[in-house]
Order: sequence, then structure tokens, then C-alpha cells
Amino acid sequence: MDLSNLKPAKGSVQKAGKVIGRGQGSGKGGTSTRGHKGAKSRSGYSKKLGFEGGQMPLQRRVPKFGFTNINRKEYRGINLDVLQTLVDKGSIKKTVTVEDLVANRLAHKNDLVKILGNGELKAPLKVTVHKFTATAKAAIEAAGGEAISL
Repeated sequence: MDLSNLKPAKGSVQKAGKVIGRGQGSGKGGTSTRGHKGAKSRSGYSKKLGFEGGQMPLQRRVPKFGFTNINRKEYRGINLDVLQTLVDKGSIKKTVTVEDLVANRLAHKNDLVKILGNGELKAPLKVTVHKFTATAKAAIEAAGGEAISL
């Protein structure tokens, strides 16, 4: 053992990492790895959200028209002919509720359901959903059924 082969114990020395901005002699002086000029070379630089390098950003390129009502209620529309096919298949008997429609995969459990008047209904059904069109309500009652709004 002599001075030429002395070294610290394994794991005792941690590498310091890249030291920048400490003069030309360090090899990382001058521009300190930031390149020349431009916003990224300055201190305090932070890229703005949505910034696209000076190109017109997407949120400003997309046309904006009209009005979106935040209180809008979205209804799942189900036509009378769909109810008639369920009766023909035997999936529903005399009453139709939102739970029956969810079970038959026509609506999700949190959907608001509206019965629409397209098609023909022959079976007398007691339909209990959130809304009806005027023609759907008339057709259900004409077939001997009952339309009940929740």
C-alpha cells in the first residue's frame, strides 16, 4: 500500500453533478449551457401555458361562436317503436320504468329519459319516465296505457 493506490471507502463519496456558471476554466462558463440569446437563456424564464413558439396558439385559432348553457339538461331519447320491440321480445310486460330501460341497456342509471313519438305502440303500457313528447303521450294513451312523468 502506498500513496498511488489510496482511495476513499466505497459509497462514501457522492458525485457533485454538473457545476455551471463558474468561469471559462470550468468548461461550463460563458453561456452556462443555455446557448446564445432568446427567452430560454434569460433568468426568470417560464414558458406560458399553451405557448407554441410564436405560432398562433390552438385556443386562439379555434373559432368560438354561440353560447353554452351550463344549466342544460341532456335527455336520453327513446322512441315508441323501441318500446314495442321490447314488448314483442318479452323484455317488458305492462309497466316500463327507468330501471327497466337500464336493465335493457337503453339508458344509464343516471340518465334523464324522454319518450319520443317515432313509431307505433300497440301494447297498453304504464310508462314512468322523466319526460314525454306530446305525440308520444298521445300514442301511449291511445294504446290504452298511462304516461307518468317523474
